[in-house]
Amino acid sequence: MGRLLRRGRAFGRLTGRRRVLLGAAGVIVALVPPSIAGYGLATSRGAAEPTTGSVIRAGGADPVASKAPSRPAASSPAPRPGPAAPAGTLRQIILPDLLVVLPSGMTAEQIAQLRAATGVRNMITFAGGEITAGGVRMSVIGVNPATFRSWVPLETASDQVFWSDLSRGDFVAASDSLELIPGGSYRLVGASTQVVKFGVAAVLGLTGVDLIVNQELSAQLGLAPQVVGLISAPGASIATLQAEVSRILGRAATTEVLRSQQLPVATVPAGTQPTTYLELFKAAAADYCPGLSWTVLAAIGQIESADGENDGPSSAGALGPMQFLPSTWQVWGIDAFGQTGPPNIMNPYDAVASAARMLCADGAASGGSGLTGAIFDYNPANWYVSEVLALAAEYAADYA
Repeated sequence: MGRLLRRGRAFGRLTGRRRVLLGAAGVIVALVPPSIAGYGLATSRGAAEPTTGSVIRAGGADPVASKAPSRPAASSPAPRPGPAAPAGTLRQIILPDLLVVLPSGMTAEQIAQLRAATGVRNMITFAGGEITAGGVRMSVIGVNPATFRSWVPLETASDQVFWSDLSRGDFVAASDSLELIPGGSYRLVGASTQVVKFGVAAVLGLTGVDLIVNQELSAQLGLAPQVVGLISAPGASIATLQAEVSRILGRAATTEVLRSQQLPVATVPAGTQPTTYLELFKAAAADYCPGLSWTVLAAIGQIESADGENDGPSSAGALGPMQFLPSTWQVWGIDAFGQTGPPNIMNPYDAVASAARMLCADGAASGGSGLTGAIFDYNPANWYVSEVLALAAEYAADYA
């Protein structure tokens, strides 16, 4: 079954066996997991001032011309590479379940044990600490942009400018509220003092983090290595995952649950005839897999075909709005919602209901590992499971 990375379309209207697209492109609201404040990474602050150029005054006033002389900063600028390092291409979305902080830093052995823990599919670690930027104390993490990119909300992960700036050696921010000036040079003070250009800001998904730098600048600032980790374990319970972290890292480790709240399950009156994709996803889940969240069907439909905009065939021969292989359709295809004649792989009424039926047979209605296993069976790739769950969580927030 195919993969399509298009996002943000309004759910279209269904008319018989065809759909008429209504509405313009929309925006998927990215989820913001809980803060990591309390782990020594977050502080209160005013607005930072650049070393040259304009100054933003505390309180959110408009920028005014700086009266500071244009002399060089007291320290040497940070070494600047020539061409920008490649920011890489977004290849997958990983949904983080748990944030882990160990002030002393995680050892290679501990990281290996965490990666091998029951249910863990992905893990990333990075540096962190506090510095001053333009004279204001801020929390900062030091990451490898190519790998960290997969762990942030979809909108930020798709922001090529953000990742190009970070890869080039600029620092970037997790919020516009810091009132930093794009293109301004700021004195960053940690173990050493570096004068670094600010790039852009974007939602990071960790509200206790102010700034992000790449690994080279992280080392220059003396950030503590491997003090923060993100773990993705969609098949494990949070209680089990936290117990494993405590066993491996000891009492000094602190965790924060990032897993989204339980996905919503719709209740639809019997005999309802859907007229839009949104109604169809809800009705198909309710009628053909009670207990399955409609958001999972919506995410699969969007990823597979952008809700019928690309019906295939895919390179593997998959067809229709839910991208069934013809051989799979022979087993699972059904007529649904009053449709007549042989089950039609191209008909959204038949296809979405058939997908719900197949997912249900694989245990999707039970949630947890049953849901992740059913999604994996639908398209056997770990990135696909993570992406479906991430998009389902965003639909749950968007259509609450």
